[in-house]
Amino acid sequence: TNHYSRRRFSRSLPLLSVRVQFEGSRRPLERSKCNKLKLASNLRLRLHQRLHLDGKGHRRTVRKVHGREFSSKITYDATGSGTGIESASNGSADIGLSSRELEPEEQEKGLKATPIALNGIAVTYPLRAPVKNLSLDQIKKIYTGEATNWNEVGGPNLDISPIGRENGSDTCDGSESITGTADKTVHAQELTSTGAVIEAVANNPNAIGYASLSAVEGKKNVSMFTVNGVICSEKTVQDGSYPIQRPFNLVTKNSAKLSPAAEAFYKFCLDQKNADLIRSAGAVPLAK
Repeated sequence: TNHYSRRRFSRSLPLLSVRVQFEGSRRPLERSKCNKLKLASNLRLRLHQRLHLDGKGHRRTVRKVHGREFSSKITYDATGSGTGIESASNGSADIGLSSRELEPEEQEKGLKATPIALNGIAVTYPLRAPVKNLSLDQIKKIYTGEATNWNEVGGPNLDISPIGRENGSDTCDGSESITGTADKTVHAQELTSTGAVIEAVANNPNAIGYASLSAVEGKKNVSMFTVNGVICSEKTVQDGSYPIQRPFNLVTKNSAKLSPAAEAFYKFCLDQKNADLIRSAGAVPLAK
């Protein structure tokens, strides 16, 4: 017998296509965890269905949601926001995952995007900053090679060392889509992990880098630029004043009724009681 069960959220929302076959049995939960993550009667819901999610989002957040909250067999197939949205539209997925808003023509197909979390991307510098604030346009010029000296953006006469992530990483995709630098970036270093980016920035007095807010908060070897005069924080991401951010959306079709499995997953993702699980996955929960 398949059961719907709960555990804790796991690692971060991807380029992904996910098939979830619920199997195994419900596990008893500690009282504190039940109070924190309670999903009402869904804990007792028996499921004999497959839940198919398709699209792009934040890997750790998606895995936290379905990797531990459900006893399940999961298969990942890498796709993108466009594929996730199309899969929700044509019915090949119960729920699409997208890290962008719907286009007008997608909305006209009867699709709905429901945000479940946000991703704030901080622009970082070493402790001795050449400047403290950058505009989005200045960041674009730096990462496309149009501005190569800090004196071109209000700083001293020093070369700029732009450091970034490899193509295909969530943070790279998010940063480039917002700053308008996709397929145009010029990096002094292109690294394969957030930790490596932070260390490279910390050790280079001329560097600029970017990383998810959660990875930078509390670090003592790097600081964050304000962007358009706004610092990256949970509050400024939630209220929309910080510009380098993106939503993690569940995409559904208005005319299609969700299966019990998909409905349970959808409601769990939207439960405000799970804000700490969103944070633990490295994303920003929605404002209450």
